Amino acid sequence: MANHDLPSLFDEFVDARKMGFLAAKEFKENGGKLAGCLCSYTPQELLDAGGIAAVGLCGTSNETIPDAETVLPKNLCPLIKGTYGFALTQKCPYTYFSDIIIGETTCDGKKKMYELLNDLKETYVMQLPQGQGRSYANDIWYEEVKLLKEKLEEKFGVTITEDDLRAAVKKRNELRRAVLEMYHLQENVPPAMYGTEMMLELQKGTFTFDLDKQIDNVKSLVERAKAAYEAGERPVPKSAKRILITGCPTGGVIQKIGMVVEHNGGVIVCLDDCSGERTRSKLIDEQADDIMRAISDTYLSINCSVMTTNEGRLENTKKMIEKYKVDGVIEVVLQACHTFNVESYKTREMVEELGVPYLKLETDYSTTDSGQIETRIAAFIEIL
Repeated sequence: MANHDLPSLFDEFVDARKMGFLAAKEFKENGGKLAGCLCSYTPQELLDAGGIAAVGLCGTSNETIPDAETVLPKNLCPLIKGTYGFALTQKCPYTYFSDIIIGETTCDGKKKMYELLNDLKETYVMQLPQGQGRSYANDIWYEEVKLLKEKLEEKFGVTITEDDLRAAVKKRNELRRAVLEMYHLQENVPPAMYGTEMMLELQKGTFTFDLDKQIDNVKSLVERAKAAYEAGERPVPKSAKRILITGCPTGGVIQKIGMVVEHNGGVIVCLDDCSGERTRSKLIDEQADDIMRAISDTYLSINCSVMTTNEGRLENTKKMIEKYKVDGVIEVVLQACHTFNVESYKTREMVEELGVPYLKLETDYSTTDSGQIETRIAAFIEIL
């Protein structure tokens, strides 16, 4: 992929999103069961096992934030406002067609927003422990996962069996392995593809509730990139500076940050956000005696800034900086995301101790700061 192809890639992504909207309507008309999901902690194997399709909700856009601000405070995270705004205006078909929305108490803004969201669409909230270190934390989350299973069985009139769960774990692990293989292509010097291609493929996946199709899409991208690389094609110049993106979910800032990095002499070799390697690398033990426990333990082990303490995230980022031979780290913090914002101090310390330059960008989904962000990114890549 040549650098100048990035805008056409984004057009493909927009088309995929529109097609997903039509598919959601058709899916529901044919009697499909649909659950809107909002976070990496949601154990999707339970939905798969119950024959319930999981879909990521619209929220990573500025489009409905003014509508959301008629109800929610302005100084709230854009992801929270975007999610609520799309539900309020009924502009997101995924929210509209979802039979239920599954939330989790990751942050205070989200958990209070869910109370209002529940007035628009039934919202079931999982109570996440505040940390992973207490002896009872895994038991709390195990109980929450069991309660979700009961809720889904009651809501949809289904029975989720152990065999269903094991089959679902196997299938989700297949997706995780495919995504990890895609990430590992970026270890090459130069990498096998531009990072925005990877980011858009992952984001497209959140709008696809056909899991087999999602797996096939990732696998075919990997096969194409691998074959081209082995044939001697080098879509990314060797001179491109290798960037790791960390921090908040990057869904709404792929154009504003991802594409700007890659238009200014950088290449994103590594994603360390919610859809990144620290989440996807956690495979569930398919042979575990207690498959529900294996599911709940694996999900709870995800390292997110909402956990206190959260050394696991820093350790993981450190490993990835070394593994992907990173030249610079860019941390994306969405405005009013206090957990990532406070934790960025520790991230900066750790990155600079490794002798790697670090840039923190605090932003939202609007375009008002696009010029300033481009200037800062261009200057950062130049010093590398």
